[in-house]
Amino acid sequence: MLLGMSAGIWFCLIVGAVVLDRLIGDPAWIPHPIVYIGKLVGFLTKKLNKGKARKFKGLILWVLTIVITGAVILAVQYITYRLNIVLFYVVNLYLLSTTIAAKCLQEEVMKVYDALRDKDIPKARTMVGYLVGRDTQELQEGGIVRATVETTAENTIDGVLAPIFYMFVGVVLWVFVPFVNPLLLAMLYKAVNTMDSMVGYVQEPYKDFGYFSAKIDDIANFVIARIGSWFMLIGGLFLGYRVGEGQRIYARDRKNHKSPNSGHPESVVAGLLGVQLGGTNLYFGQTLEKPTIGDAGRSLVYEDIKDTISIMFSSEVVMMVLTGLIFFGIYIVS
Repeated sequence: MLLGMSAGIWFCLIVGAVVLDRLIGDPAWIPHPIVYIGKLVGFLTKKLNKGKARKFKGLILWVLTIVITGAVILAVQYITYRLNIVLFYVVNLYLLSTTIAAKCLQEEVMKVYDALRDKDIPKARTMVGYLVGRDTQELQEGGIVRATVETTAENTIDGVLAPIFYMFVGVVLWVFVPFVNPLLLAMLYKAVNTMDSMVGYVQEPYKDFGYFSAKIDDIANFVIARIGSWFMLIGGLFLGYRVGEGQRIYARDRKNHKSPNSGHPESVVAGLLGVQLGGTNLYFGQTLEKPTIGDAGRSLVYEDIKDTISIMFSSEVVMMVLTGLIFFGIYIVS
């Protein structure tokens, strides 16, 4: 067993990481590993995204980022374990928490909400521009809310549920492959997701260079986008949202997106809130046509941003409770 760790200890660290993220999020004064992964991706992109064979160079970017990230995480785990077991636990707890972005996402999204509440449309455009890849400078209030709700729904999977999912996958795989552990898998997932968010666009200059980053991110999110959407529906049920509409829109519109995964959480939120998402957007000055998701029963309002955050947190709780029950059941049986 890796470093004498048990599945029970890993489970406790995962629960602790979720709680730690909820309490403190990502304080600016503490070094954040995902920021350094982003710097690595940015550095390699500047070196590689030019000339010919850009698709192959994009694959080199992916391999180098994964290898470097994995090597650093395993090295940190080994060194801290050799130094002090308490230090090892603390470092793993902190690093696990950095892969979960619930608190950080809430804080950034609420900046858009606050600007809209104060009727400061220019500021709201700027704030949402930090969250999405589309052009935001011409957006009016409805478009700003739509962009914010969509990115919050998508990041409920990418930034919250998927890292936790890979942590639990790591607990299972760790039993069979000792060095494959929850932190390693969660951090590798974040590396995959970071590459997609930085270079995984269909527009130039990333069309060929970001091909592998986008496709592999789609694969990494395929399972959890579907399972996680049901967690969101269950969370919406407990919050008193329109779960029947959520199920109906999810069944009808989950494939109404160019991404094989993003339409799943977006359709859940659209149904739960009774709004319409999707449609045409501008990216790097280029128009991208997208199908709509949900029914236009009413106009989007800035309170929908808060409601989407509530769905995000409730789905996180549902996931932790259900996974905890599964692990407890396995423990009892064994």
